[in-house]
Amino acid sequence: MTDQNARTAILDAAEGVFAAHGFDGTSMRQIANEAGVAQALLHYHFGTKEKLYEAMFARRSDAINAVRAAALDRLFGPDGQGRPTLGDLLEALFRPTVEFGHEGPAGNLFSRVLAATANAEDERSRTLIGAHYDAIARRFIDAFRRILPQLQQEDAVWSYMFAIGVGMTMMAATGRAGRLSDGACDDSDVDAVMARLVPFISAGIEALAADRAAGRTGRPPVFPPRSGSGAG
Repeated sequence: MTDQNARTAILDAAEGVFAAHGFDGTSMRQIANEAGVAQALLHYHFGTKEKLYEAMFARRSDAINAVRAAALDRLFGPDGQGRPTLGDLLEALFRPTVEFGHEGPAGNLFSRVLAATANAEDERSRTLIGAHYDAIARRFIDAFRRILPQLQQEDAVWSYMFAIGVGMTMMAATGRAGRLSDGACDDSDVDAVMARLVPFISAGIEALAADRAAGRTGRPPVFPPRSGSGAG
């Protein structure tokens, strides 16, 4: 086995074991056994479990975000003066993850790793998300405001966060939509997912923009306590 083949086998195995057991529940020995290599080879290529996790996470994340960045470059053009629609931006945001997540076992496994990392509160996970996703996130947030200038900065950030939350849920085909719809919905059909996901999120972001254009602040109303009801 060449060094490159061994490295790929280790990363593939790590993806499956980390997806199944999480970072804390995974050992280097488990990954070596899954990859069919000596444990010493993991240390040779990656050093520590932390570095192996980072390499495994970076492999898929950077590929997905390279596709997103290229799509944004095309939409805005070489002079940055393109005028994409909100739907165009959301296609660029969602399609790379949804397509990869539907590519079979590897996509399903990484979708679980990504969801676990994105929702974790430990410093390692925050650092990984920041290193691999914050730059592209800022590009989309800026793009939302360029095409919907009524949006305040905080609205654009919340819009991105809500969009990513929904998109991550739909990244892998779990079959749940089919169960809930008695077979009418097929969440393995990428085009069917995208045809509903994009207008759904678009409507929410456009509603926020319309609120701002109408002078509504987005702050929840504050109601005075009812007489005699007590404040507690």
